[in-house]
Amino acid sequence: MFAPGHLGELTRIVSFDLVDAALETSGAVGSRVRLLPSRVVVYLLLAGALFSGIGYRQVWARLCAGLPSGSLACPGSSALSQALRRVGVKPLAALFDLVAGPDAGAVRWRGLLVCAIDGTSVFVPDSPANVAAYGRHGGGHARAGYPMLRMLAVVACGSRTVVDVVFGPLRIAETAYAPRFLGCLRPGMLLLADRNFAVTALIERISDTGAELLIRAKLNRCVPAIARLGDGSWLTRAGAVTVRVIDAEIAVSCAGGPRRVERYRLITTLTDDKRYPARELVDLYHQRWEIETSYFELKSTILGGRVLRARTPAGVTQEVYALLITYQALRTAIADTALAAPGLRPDRGSFTIAVHTARDQLILAAGVLATTTIDLIGAIGRAVLSSPLPPRRQRSSPRVVKRAISKHRAKGDIDRNIYKTQISVHILPG
Repeated sequence: MFAPGHLGELTRIVSFDLVDAALETSGAVGSRVRLLPSRVVVYLLLAGALFSGIGYRQVWARLCAGLPSGSLACPGSSALSQALRRVGVKPLAALFDLVAGPDAGAVRWRGLLVCAIDGTSVFVPDSPANVAAYGRHGGGHARAGYPMLRMLAVVACGSRTVVDVVFGPLRIAETAYAPRFLGCLRPGMLLLADRNFAVTALIERISDTGAELLIRAKLNRCVPAIARLGDGSWLTRAGAVTVRVIDAEIAVSCAGGPRRVERYRLITTLTDDKRYPARELVDLYHQRWEIETSYFELKSTILGGRVLRARTPAGVTQEVYALLITYQALRTAIADTALAAPGLRPDRGSFTIAVHTARDQLILAAGVLATTTIDLIGAIGRAVLSSPLPPRRQRSSPRVVKRAISKHRAKGDIDRNIYKTQISVHILPG
């Protein structure tokens, strides 16, 4: 009865010991051996994240597909639903805490671990309980069709592994969720954030953790200089914290297209202009887009743009944690492959290939246990290595919402072409 409890080759990352430890920590270990043991139910939830377009009975069938025919009966929908409610949220939250964190392949800049923070929204099923818990976006005649939850994450740039996450009702602002991340911040980390997080109180609290901050600010923000530095940046105060302000003019020259010039203002707690040059900080800020790619992988590659399954807030929380754990396992597999293959960076490993290979390995029940021959890469790694993504190119495209089913044109006259670009940065003296 424990046989269906696996995640294919990803079981090596989310191992039996980790799942059992999470169940024990949360007090969810069963007092007797059931036909659906708690460990098996946890793996069913994780496998459900890989197969988001089908129900849990079909997920169960895939967990059992590689086992001897007729060795296990298929539980009904009611039995599976009761098992999911019995296990609850706590084991999934505890398991996420065990697997979360930066991988060895994460970007480090001048000794600092580079991370990014940002938020997104996820659609949940349209049930009265979910509407009451999460709410809908918009109001009046423009309300969204599905309730939405808000999710904020801290992601390690490069490997795109999740360091920490928080989610809840959409009505709570991103800056209200952000203080819940303070526990994951440490000295030696550099946190990249967009303009929404440039709040003085938040800057003070992040600085108190010992972590460094590089954040974009609005151009009309009043930042009087208290000292001017040799590279054109200057020092100012953000509450009780001394910060450095960098104004930069960024010109994007598109091959065969328009030339755009935009001014950026960055605020950082890295006040030493000799050790942390302004030009390098402007270039580094582009790494913040790594978290946007992570959200795309979660919502589009894994979920395929689908709504979650659960019709209760507790079920939604359980499902979101399962999704994040499975995403972390996939990203860890790619990062481990990059470590074992010199010259390959984690961001060149195809996440789509990793997802499809992980699904195949789960159906075959292959690679669940390590053999006597140590294989650091595995089937997922070999599939990723067989078709690496090309080195990152400088390209430009409009950031607009494109809905294929919409008959209405997006606002304004938008050039939807993708151009190769050349980017030049000029530091403006303060």
